[in-house]
Amino acid sequence: MSFSTISFEAADPMLDWSALTRRLADGHKYRKAEIKDVFLFREPDTLLSRAAWIDGLGQVVKTATVFPDNPKSGLPSIHGAVSLFSDETGALDAIIDFSLVTKWKTAADSLLAAKHLARPESKNILIVGSGQVARSMVHAYRSHFVDAKVAIWGRTKEKAEQLARDCACESVHDLSAAVARADIICTATMSKTPIISGEWLRPGQHLDLIGAFRPDMREVDDAALMRAEVFVDSFETTLDHIGELRIPLENGAISREDVIADFYDLDRMNRSSDDVITIAKNGGGAHLDLMTSRYIVDVFTSAQS
Repeated sequence: MSFSTISFEAADPMLDWSALTRRLADGHKYRKAEIKDVFLFREPDTLLSRAAWIDGLGQVVKTATVFPDNPKSGLPSIHGAVSLFSDETGALDAIIDFSLVTKWKTAADSLLAAKHLARPESKNILIVGSGQVARSMVHAYRSHFVDAKVAIWGRTKEKAEQLARDCACESVHDLSAAVARADIICTATMSKTPIISGEWLRPGQHLDLIGAFRPDMREVDDAALMRAEVFVDSFETTLDHIGELRIPLENGAISREDVIADFYDLDRMNRSSDDVITIAKNGGGAHLDLMTSRYIVDVFTSAQS
């Protein structure tokens, strides 16, 4: 039985941010996904497998190994692969490069939220972080907010300045001042403590929170959440699992009723006025990997025919 093997280099140039956000929106019209994560540990290493099944789209298993000491030997710390299975037969449709799926899923997730929540006339975008996700977000935002100026802030000045040069962006060093100027603020860090203060925010801004993915990680403080209309990509993968929301829910800063909607209710994912602050928490999830993988396979297969 034949299946496709899709590398990053082969498929990345074929993909389109706008097309993928449409596919993510359409993917949430199917029956709600069944998802499951499995973690295995051998300190300091981790094996993570994320699985999802969407009736009508198929099944996916996305597996990653995280070996933090690999860079000492000149190797990447993360390796992985994505297996996509047929909805009709359960047969293997494709094995897709892990980094390809992760890049496009993560940035398109945030872009879909911004299309619904950020003001259409947004002209100034601030990326907080200087890693690969930050780089992807520059390209994703520019695909939709075509006239916007993008600025980069990072804890490591040299790294942020290099990313800014690579992407023809501005590098900024005063974070609070950069936040005050921005219409869209995107955080893509590994911070365990809030780096964005609610006191810095002004009416009309949109915050896109990507970085925090563990129960002990946060990128904004309670004040920011309390000032904003809060949305998530998935209730199931964010509220009880990620510190960004789990901690303020536990300490009473916000309640579950304060989190208005997720992607399964896109009709409600809209700012109530131009003056409100909106926050979207990007928690990811294997169901989004499945939607993204199906899109990649469809584009790749069409190009081969």
